[in-house]
Amino acid sequence: MNQGQFGLLITITAIVSCTYRVSDNSLGPKTSEFDEDVTFLQKYADVIVLSDKDNRSKVAVMPALQGRVMTSTSGAGESYGWINRSLFESGDTSIHINAFGGEERFWLGPEGGQFSIFFEKGKDFNLENWKTPKLIDLEAYPVVSQSNGGAVFKKSGQLANYSGTVFDITINREVRILESAEAFQQLGIAPDTMLRSVAFQTVNRLENSGTSAWSKKTGLLSIWLLGMFNPSPEMTVVVPYNGGVETNDDKIVNDDYFGKVPPDRLKVRAGVIYFKADGAYRSKIGLTPSRARDVLGSYDPVTNTLTIVKYNKPEGVTDYVNSKWQIQSEPYQGDVVNSYNDGPPSPGVKPLGPFYELESSSAAKELNPGESLIHTQTTFHFQGDEEAIERLSVAVLGVRIADIRSAFR
Repeated sequence: MNQGQFGLLITITAIVSCTYRVSDNSLGPKTSEFDEDVTFLQKYADVIVLSDKDNRSKVAVMPALQGRVMTSTSGAGESYGWINRSLFESGDTSIHINAFGGEERFWLGPEGGQFSIFFEKGKDFNLENWKTPKLIDLEAYPVVSQSNGGAVFKKSGQLANYSGTVFDITINREVRILESAEAFQQLGIAPDTMLRSVAFQTVNRLENSGTSAWSKKTGLLSIWLLGMFNPSPEMTVVVPYNGGVETNDDKIVNDDYFGKVPPDRLKVRAGVIYFKADGAYRSKIGLTPSRARDVLGSYDPVTNTLTIVKYNKPEGVTDYVNSKWQIQSEPYQGDVVNSYNDGPPSPGVKPLGPFYELESSSAAKELNPGESLIHTQTTFHFQGDEEAIERLSVAVLGVRIADIRSAFR
């Protein structure tokens, strides 16, 4: 299939099988879920498979979906990304969103507010009027270069926001797999042979390719990277945070995106937040730049898998777009990291997934013609020995596995 003809979409209420994937913790060979996923995806568009030098850890990328990382494996056959097979198979179309899945997709913000690029001017902020721009939803990103370990994509286009501002943009996106030693080095810890791992890094550049400067008065854009992962009944998102007690002007966590998150699904402890990610209840949390650290993650006790997302967070920068679905008094006081748990948007309405998301955003920046902003994110998966997973969790997230396991018990 020609990449430019890739046009499978999903209706906002499409139902997807609610099956959890379960893998064992052995280091031995088994049937490869990753290979099955790649073979499935190749029925619909080209897939670039990146691999480390040992051809063990692999990452599957689709140029037809914005250079999206669809899934990855640490070498024993598991497949970490959530893939919406029902959508690929159905061929349905929608003007709202095309939830094909993938463990890192390129988006732009803001989603809501007077500078939104998801809502037309004058429209109410609701699901009926919510439309993901095709530039970050359906369109292919041409391949500029490719090697065994990486690929570079480039795409130009135009967007308009809720206030009528038009943006001419050029997107450059590089995806590369990390060798194991580099992955551990980026996390500042010594390599551990008791763990299988896969890690990939994306460098994303957004350029003002128009003739007018971008201004805070008329709206700015931000790079928004979202990873969609397979949930499990006990999956827990772990978000370390800065600072002490909460004040009226400095909330620890924003938990009212889709209504307040119930206390049995969100626990705020000293220095860390636990968020239930079972794919069964639609909810979302976010942290402001003053509270967020440059790392977050999730742990699945079913497969003993620790996932970590690390991103570049500029020191002292506070302007982040606000994506809440309302006209805003503070459009640049948004969150830098988010986590979303899928579920029915309302009683009787089918969910998109099930899946959960780990997300990070770049700062908003006024750009003159020819200027650009860059956002880098690295996703790591570790699986194997429980004691080794424990050491890693304490070193990177600051919490013991036992604390994660007991957060919602």
